[in-house]
Amino acid sequence: MMTRPLIVAELSANHNQNLEIAKKSLIAIKECGANAIKLQTYTPECLTLNCTDECFQINSGTLWDGKTLYELYQEAYMPWEWHNELFALARSLDLIIFSSPFSLKALELLEQLDCPMYKIASFEITDTNLIYEVAKTHKPIIISTGIATEEEIKDALDMCKKAGNSDITLLKCTSSYPAPLQEANLLSMPQLGEKYNVKYGLSDHTQGYLSAIIATTLGANMIEKHFILDKKLGGVDADFSLDKLEFEEMVQAINSTILALGNKEPKIDLKKLTNQRKFARSLFVSKNIKKGEVLSMQNIQSVRPNNGLAPKYLKDIIGKKANTDLKFGKPLQIDDFS
Repeated sequence: MMTRPLIVAELSANHNQNLEIAKKSLIAIKECGANAIKLQTYTPECLTLNCTDECFQINSGTLWDGKTLYELYQEAYMPWEWHNELFALARSLDLIIFSSPFSLKALELLEQLDCPMYKIASFEITDTNLIYEVAKTHKPIIISTGIATEEEIKDALDMCKKAGNSDITLLKCTSSYPAPLQEANLLSMPQLGEKYNVKYGLSDHTQGYLSAIIATTLGANMIEKHFILDKKLGGVDADFSLDKLEFEEMVQAINSTILALGNKEPKIDLKKLTNQRKFARSLFVSKNIKKGEVLSMQNIQSVRPNNGLAPKYLKDIIGKKANTDLKFGKPLQIDDFS
């Protein structure tokens, strides 16, 4: 059977800088059936400058237009002092917890917490120095490819290999928030694995979870989807996040998809197949036949159930003679004619 993808709930900024919301989110994520929770570890200073010049203004048709980069990250970041408590809570719930570090200082914090794997965010794929340091931990590394060119993907993988890390997963990602479904281009996802000889998956920013189901059918090893405890909370990521009910529905749909996909090789249940085959056709006497009478299309017929010779023998037996009297409704057998 096809392997179920690792289902990762991305908390992102949906903690609303409230520790109780963050903790309740972890509990809800576990209840939804997800395998893992992913955090983002940064401060605004990890990402940008506190500058209001034009190039630091967001004005490109996003949900966050009108803010500076610093203002956005100030609103969205998760306080670093929460990490220890959230890592402990997730582990008590038997929930994998990991994070995206956005600086070497963030990586240092996460290493102190024995973070089991790392995610490189889409916009950090060009930061090969950060990728190298993360890869040097020799822990699984997941890289989103949303904005990346082929050269940038290659550069990132080269850094991983230089660090001696080959446990790599590339995630197909459309870096729009939310991402239009027509831009998902999911057929290109398996090509990441084939072209670069790595595991592959989906970091999904589309609304709903159709893309996650399609990705499952395409063999994704990992599916990452934004989670929010309640959309009424609002926040910078609420519009493209799934709430608890939606996330649980997605997990159930993925599980059902895996069941339906089954195996590449047909799985034969002989007992069930025997019962089902009772309703196949076979050859029956459709009119009383005397001994020595010729079998013909007028007295032999292919009908249900499957008690007689296979229909494929019909033309071969036409013209043969009955060895004994054959009654109407008798399933035809090999010794009935010669």
